[in-house]
Amino acid sequence: MASLYTAHQPDEQGVIHYSDEEHGTWQILIERQLAALGGKACEEYVAGLARLDLPRERIPQLAEINAVLQPATGWTVVAVPALISFDRFFSLLANRQFPVATFIRRRDELDYLQEPDIFHELFGHCAMLTNPAFAHFTHVYGQLGQQASKDERVFLARLYWFTVEFGLVQGDAGQGQGSDGLHIYGGGILSSIGETAYALSGQPRLQPFNLMEVLRTPYRIDIMQPIYFVLPSLDALYRLAEQDIMGTLAEARRLGLNAPLFAPAPDKQAS
Repeated sequence: MASLYTAHQPDEQGVIHYSDEEHGTWQILIERQLAALGGKACEEYVAGLARLDLPRERIPQLAEINAVLQPATGWTVVAVPALISFDRFFSLLANRQFPVATFIRRRDELDYLQEPDIFHELFGHCAMLTNPAFAHFTHVYGQLGQQASKDERVFLARLYWFTVEFGLVQGDAGQGQGSDGLHIYGGGILSSIGETAYALSGQPRLQPFNLMEVLRTPYRIDIMQPIYFVLPSLDALYRLAEQDIMGTLAEARRLGLNAPLFAPAPDKQAS
């Protein structure tokens, strides 16, 4: 799939230049998302966002993000084109480098964008990368993906989808507005105005996190998720990284996929 966007290239000093309209788009996105997330994001995300101290009125430079991430967990962000190969993606994660496509969505796509833009990556993911458990899991995930076959990577994609992108975590019911103490840590929810409201609305199916079930659960990228998997705590991600993920994946391949909870996309098959 070709990208409809072109990433900005840094100048000789490593600075990326954005237009006033692009800075304005960032401000619209961050201000409305901060308002939407009140009480719904997990405490680890809230703490990480405070550490990042993202500017409201402009798109931050990647060096500003690295000044926080590097001392926190050893991670950095790196500029990439709008779309990169799976080989490149896994290689970056395996080296504690998080890819950031240096473009921002157009105003007519404020609410939904299939491609991850700089707002999704910085606002949705980087705060969580200040957390050691999340950072460790993402690092191990990259290492596994580097060594995995093409077919194995399809299963690994589901693990990333239902954790890093669309994960929920059980928390203290007294610490926010999430129903039954549920909170968001997945960047795909945290950066989406619609998915933030929907995820904790009581509409989707919620299921305790189970690695086998996650690996066998199909998803579609262009709809609200019909199911989310809930971690008992964020520390469970660290323990998950220490499990035999590939051994479980081999058994999941043998068993095959669960029935999808959605209609197939037009002319496409489920992931």
